[in-house]
Amino acid sequence: MITKQIFLLFSYLILFVGCSSRKAPEIHTVCLRDDIGNYIIKWETDPHINGVIKLYVSDTPNSFNMAAPCNQANIEDGRLTYITNDNTTRKYFLLAFNDKYFQTVGARSVQMDNIQNLRDIGGYFSEHRKHMTQWGKVFRSSELGTLSPKDTVRINNLKIKTIIDLRNEEEINNTPEKYAGINRISIPISIKGKEEIAQKLQEGRIRKGDGLIYMQDTYLRYITESSEQFSKALRVFLDKENYPILINCTLGKDRTGFLIAMLLSALDIPEETIINDYMASNHYINLTKFAYLAHGLNTNAQETITLLLSANETWLDLVFHKIKKDYGSVDNYLSKGLHLTEKDRALLKDLILD
Repeated sequence: MITKQIFLLFSYLILFVGCSSRKAPEIHTVCLRDDIGNYIIKWETDPHINGVIKLYVSDTPNSFNMAAPCNQANIEDGRLTYITNDNTTRKYFLLAFNDKYFQTVGARSVQMDNIQNLRDIGGYFSEHRKHMTQWGKVFRSSELGTLSPKDTVRINNLKIKTIIDLRNEEEINNTPEKYAGINRISIPISIKGKEEIAQKLQEGRIRKGDGLIYMQDTYLRYITESSEQFSKALRVFLDKENYPILINCTLGKDRTGFLIAMLLSALDIPEETIINDYMASNHYINLTKFAYLAHGLNTNAQETITLLLSANETWLDLVFHKIKKDYGSVDNYLSKGLHLTEKDRALLKDLILD
C-alpha cells in the first residue's frame, strides 16, 4: 500500500514538472511596408512551434474583432502579407498562434510625404521580455514644418495629443510647425557652435573629423548642461492625459534620440535595443532631400554634412559611458540627474508598457 502511494506521488511530481516546464515560446515579430504600402508581417518562435497563426487587423492597437481574422497561415511559413490600398490610415495587427499565444505588432515607420523620421517606439521588450512598450503611445520625428494634405490626415489618424518640441527659439522661428490643434510643449535644448560649423562648411575649412568632435561634444552637453530640460521633458510622460505623445527636434535623431534613450532606459529596455532604435534614424532620414546643402562645397565639407545628418552609434555609446562614469549607472543618472523617482518610473511603466 505504501509502495503504491509512493508510486502515485512520484507520478504526480513528474506530471507537475512536465506541465510547469512548458513555457510560452518567445515570439519575435516585425512589420514592414513595401513600396506599394502593403504590410508584410514576419515572425519567429523560440522554441519552434507548429500550427496555425491567425492575423487580425485594426486601426487602433488595443481593439481587435476576434471574430474575423483577415488572414491566416501555417506558423512555419514565417510571414503573411496584408494587402491594402489605404496609404493614410495606420494599421495594427494581432497575431494569434494556435489561439494560445498572442502578440500585437505595427509598422515601425509612419509613411509621410514631407516629414522625416516619424516612427512608433512600440513593440520593444523590457529585460527578460516581461513587458513590451505599447504601440501607438509614443512617437518620434523631425520637425513638422511642411505637411502635405495626406501628412495632415496621417497625423490626425495617430490621435497625438501632445508634442514635445526640443528645438530652440531660432529653429522654431525659422521653421514653425504647421500642425495645429495639439498641446505643443516647447522645451528648448540649445545647440552650441552651430554657426561656427556652418561658417567652416561654407569656407571649406572643415574635415569629417571636425564634425565628429563637434557631435561628440554636443552629446556630452546633453548630460553636463541640459539634464534639467530633459528632466522636464520626461515629466510630460507622467500625465496619462498627455498620450499619445510625439517627441521631435529638427531631424528627430539627436536631442530626440537622447530623450528616447533615457525614456526607454527608465522602462528597463535593454541598452542594445535602445541603440538599435537610435540607429534606425539612418533608415528613415532621406539624405537626398538635403543634397542642396552640399551643393558647390568641397569633398571634406560634403562628407561632414553627411556625418552631421546621420546617427552614429559611437555618440550614444559615449553618452552611456559618460553617464556610468559620472553617476555610476544609468539608474543613478535617471534618479539624480533626471530626478525620476522609483514611483515615477513605476508610473511610466504602467502608462507605457503592456
